[in-house]
Amino acid sequence: MTNPAESLVALLDLERIEVDIFRGRSPQESLQRVFGGQVAGQALVAAGRTTDGDRPVHSLHAYFLRPGRPGVPIVYQVERVRDGRSFTTRRVTAVQQGRTIFNLTASFHKPEQGSFEHQLPPARKVPDPGSLPTVTDEIREHLGALPEQLERMARRQPFDIRYVDRLRWDPDEVEGAEPRSAVWMRAVGPLGDDPLVHTCALTYASDMTLLDAVRIPVEPLWGPRGFDMASLDHAMWFHRPFRADEWFLYDQESPIATGGRGLARGRIYDLEGRMLVSVVQEGLFRAL
Repeated sequence: MTNPAESLVALLDLERIEVDIFRGRSPQESLQRVFGGQVAGQALVAAGRTTDGDRPVHSLHAYFLRPGRPGVPIVYQVERVRDGRSFTTRRVTAVQQGRTIFNLTASFHKPEQGSFEHQLPPARKVPDPGSLPTVTDEIREHLGALPEQLERMARRQPFDIRYVDRLRWDPDEVEGAEPRSAVWMRAVGPLGDDPLVHTCALTYASDMTLLDAVRIPVEPLWGPRGFDMASLDHAMWFHRPFRADEWFLYDQESPIATGGRGLARGRIYDLEGRMLVSVVQEGLFRAL
């Protein structure tokens, strides 16, 4: 069986079909829509493939316009907006079956030495990832065994995810809970040495748990859901180099949920507490 990390690298390896036009495959899965992190990661790969490679991504801003259909290829059309002395800007449109499903603007910055540095530390001390159970182990412990569908998903999961706080299963457990969550994550295998692959892999991962923070005061994260969720937009700022196959802490919170929408923001740190990435996302929440 192919290692899930290798499958993720293959998923991000787009086919160039014309100048500044790429095609990405979309796995045939039993999902209602294509995972948003996949589309964002592939779109960022397309943008990066049109640069000379000496300028890392420093930010992206994206909108999810329509749900993507699993199993159907996605075409990424790149517009070269600007090539400046220090910054490069690309705009990417993701099209599936003739319809635009996603837009992304990415900016690349030539590395330079800053005159000063500061950062906020992680909001709280957390256990080391090695002392925490994997999310699949927590589910197995609660249920006795993983349901068949979850077992298949776990085998394909490209990231090892470990929640800092134990999973809540009972509605009574969410009463009074603050809209905060933190997880340790890393790819389940090596991702190679291309910095763009690591950036796009982390972009993929950034959409996996962020909206959990919105749901925590309302319902348990696992078990039957009372809400249909969909990502509306996504923004990221990349502060330092990193590897997505090494442990990173994703500290997440939701400052507000109102009008059927919930806002979530996250800060990503390495094991030494250095801030690597900032993330903001808004999601749509509708009762089932």
